[in-house]
Amino acid sequence: MANFIQRTLTNLTGIDLSDRFDENWDSLSTLGVLWRMSGWFIRGCFRRLWFKSSEGMLLIGKRVTIRQARYLSVGKNFIAQDNCEINCLSQKGIVFGDKVTVGSYAIIRPTNLYGGEAGVGLKVGNNSSIGPYAYIGCSGYIEIGDNVMMSPRVSIYSENHNFDDTESPMIEQGVTRSFAKIEDDCWIASNSIILAGVTVGKGSVVAAGSVVTKDVPPYSIVGGNPAKLLKTRFEQKSAGKTANDQ
Repeated sequence: MANFIQRTLTNLTGIDLSDRFDENWDSLSTLGVLWRMSGWFIRGCFRRLWFKSSEGMLLIGKRVTIRQARYLSVGKNFIAQDNCEINCLSQKGIVFGDKVTVGSYAIIRPTNLYGGEAGVGLKVGNNSSIGPYAYIGCSGYIEIGDNVMMSPRVSIYSENHNFDDTESPMIEQGVTRSFAKIEDDCWIASNSIILAGVTVGKGSVVAAGSVVTKDVPPYSIVGGNPAKLLKTRFEQKSAGKTANDQ
């Protein structure tokens, strides 16, 4: 039965699922996953009718909230896991490339839920993921590249509250919008925070619990609060070669 559902989903979606389950997966467990995926697939077939554009397979979990879906564009094989919230009203829209996953309980919010100025938006490249419980505050423009791994509870912000006037409550002073950019092939580990105006360079690693307040050079490993350069991946590679030569 599991093989039958697997073949059926492969025929419907054009995706070979045979490499997803090795010999350690028993038939009942495999069947359970495939059955759940089939439900997500059916739900996606209906939800995509309201999107600005969509391609390929679309999997939508339970209790997923997608507001103003006409501003949302998704590529092939998009997955929105259970209980995530995607608010789409924005100047440039919300754009996901191919094979993008938004994790359970993640929140993407370019614009206040109760009105106000529309935010700028978000673009996520191919084969990238937004981890569970993430918060993506894209009132300014946030761009995430290809092959970016984002662990649980990562936060990215693209605006700052104004507080220069000590005579007025900060809540009345508005915000300054900026941007945030994560280039291709980065790993943002759990509980990290990327602040407005920051670019994380290509191939970089942000250690768990870091607060990134300034640009990260390409192929860097940074960590701490505020995040500081720990080493470069080139140094790590050279150290590995030296150890292997001994």
